[in-house]
Order: sequence, then C-alpha cells, then structure tokens
Amino acid sequence: MVRSILFTIGLAIVFFIVEQYTDAGWLHSSWKIILLFFLTLSYLIHRLMELGFENDRENFVPFYMGTIIVKLVLSLVFVGVFLYRRVPDKKIFIVDFLALYMIYTGFEIYGLSRNLRRNL
Repeated sequence: MVRSILFTIGLAIVFFIVEQYTDAGWLHSSWKIILLFFLTLSYLIHRLMELGFENDRENFVPFYMGTIIVKLVLSLVFVGVFLYRRVPDKKIFIVDFLALYMIYTGFEIYGLSRNLRRNL
C-alpha cells in the first residue's frame, strides 16, 4: 500500500508542476479528484487482495478477478456521475481518466507479479 501512496504522490507532483508551469490543454481541472479516486480504489483492491491471500491462497485468482470487476464497475460509476453532473471538457476528462486507469492497472500488475515471484 505504501507503494501506491508514493506512486500517487509522484503523479500528483508531476501534475502539479505541469499545471503550474505549462499550459497543458490535456490536463483536466479535476485531476486531483481523479487521483484521489484511484488512490482510494487502490486501497480497496489492496485490502481485498490481502483478504484473498491470507485466508486461502487457492482462492487468490477468484479474488483477483473480483477486484478487476469491482474496479471496472466503480470506475464506470465514477465517470457516469461526473458526466451526469455535466463536467466541463468531457473529452479531456475521459481521456485523462482512461490514461490514469491504464497507468494504475499497469502499476498493480507490476506489483502483483513482483509479489508472486517472491512467493514462489
């Protein structure tokens, strides 16, 4: 979980610097809320994976598949709520959200494969 927090802090610093010192048309004004959502989602997934790992290691794959479904559904709800509230610059919001979704998914897969190699 510490890695997720540090990763999010690093992304926040990069986004803050880009927002302050450049005219980034690709960065949506709600980037802080999106990052907070992904940090919360990472915490939830981390807790679910710990639960699946501690009880029975044979149930790890169903727990992991469950976390993928939870992440997808919560992400769709999050985007749906923002679009329903008529967020400005919808295309930029969706592109930024999808980019961060892919970045966090890659980060989780990297962390998972690293942990699995250690446990084999």
